Amino acid sequence: MADLTQAGAVARPLTRPRKRIRWNRIVDHAVLITGSLFMVFPVFMVLTTISFEDVDIVQKGLQIGLEGRMAENFHDAMFEASGFTKTITGTRMLMNSLILGFGFAIGKIVISMMAAYAIVYFRLRFATFAFWIIFTTLLLPLEVRILPSYEAIQSLGLANTYTGLIVPLIASATGTFFFRQFFRSIPEELVEAARIDGAGPVKFFIDILVPLSRTMIAAIFIIMFVYGWNQYLWPTLITTDEGMFTLVRGIKQIVQVLSQTGAKIPEYGKALALSMIAMIPPVLIVIFFQSWFVKGLTESDK
Repeated sequence: MADLTQAGAVARPLTRPRKRIRWNRIVDHAVLITGSLFMVFPVFMVLTTISFEDVDIVQKGLQIGLEGRMAENFHDAMFEASGFTKTITGTRMLMNSLILGFGFAIGKIVISMMAAYAIVYFRLRFATFAFWIIFTTLLLPLEVRILPSYEAIQSLGLANTYTGLIVPLIASATGTFFFRQFFRSIPEELVEAARIDGAGPVKFFIDILVPLSRTMIAAIFIIMFVYGWNQYLWPTLITTDEGMFTLVRGIKQIVQVLSQTGAKIPEYGKALALSMIAMIPPVLIVIFFQSWFVKGLTESDK
């Protein structure tokens, strides 16, 4: 009888404990999804509005739906000459923006790494003071120093050049701060080992610090590329030749130019298509460097 009781107890199906509903996780996901929809929905409306005629956009604003002009507007935005002189295309503006974004980011990284390297590893008497002077320049945005910068570029004859667009803006207190924090986290034993092996300052910088700083370089590159890509005020002042216009600058120019149809309607379809194209490179850069971006920012806190 005891054996039967034990057999019955063994054969009895086990009841799994019911999983508790984690309401905090549901609320977190709901907030994230809602925020994502708020960000994506305006982009979706711009994308659908590109398929409408310029007249419909002027009369009704942004539209939800699809018409037949999307491919044509994207083609005209990239390959049709526009502007007041009818000499600039979207492809040319995209190339100018890429040159500005990459030149801006690479220049800031190089200057910031060299400044941080000198502050951390060279026995300079006023190194800390110099760093805080550099750091306080964060309180001086471009708008504060734009007049002397513009005067310097004009006097040097660098207006309407890539040098004039990039060089005045490549000094970065933000990059210097992050690289300084990262260099200070490198063990002193590594510096001593490099010194024993006969590595000089240049060799130590190129062969050791630069490879170790790959994640930090990726993080700073994303920040600076997006910042340079979205520049509007500085390119507006420096570039008067339409052949040097960037995408952000050119979108405003296309809206100001009336349509060639004679209806005196701004070409909103082309402008919206260019705005969508202008979003693609920064998004691709962020997606490609996303893991390095997070790792680089966390490593600076060591």
